[in-house]
Amino acid sequence: MTCNPTQILHLRRTFRFINGKSESYFLQRLNPRKIRWTTIYRRLNKKGVTEEVAKKRSRRTVKHERAIAGASWDAIRAKRNQKPDARAAARQAAIAKSKESKKAAQAAKKA
Repeated sequence: MTCNPTQILHLRRTFRFINGKSESYFLQRLNPRKIRWTTIYRRLNKKGVTEEVAKKRSRRTVKHERAIAGASWDAIRAKRNQKPDARAAARQAAIAKSKESKKAAQAAKKA
């Protein structure tokens, strides 16, 4: 063992280690994130940080209701507060109206 163990990989990348222990772990391909005494592990798991930093305050989202495209907010609110049976009746009326207009168009085509 030398004073500064060095490893040179085939891609000309040189690694210098502070001691034989770190060189041994490097050669065993052990992940430094899992070895407790490494700086990487300590940084990841917030070890040794003594300064208490106040938590950042986050803004709470507030829901704003507003008009969309051609519909005013009052019209949207009225539609939302409508009873389901009234809405169903309006749907049936619209379907009947479209059927009648289709029949009229077909009658005009035949004539």
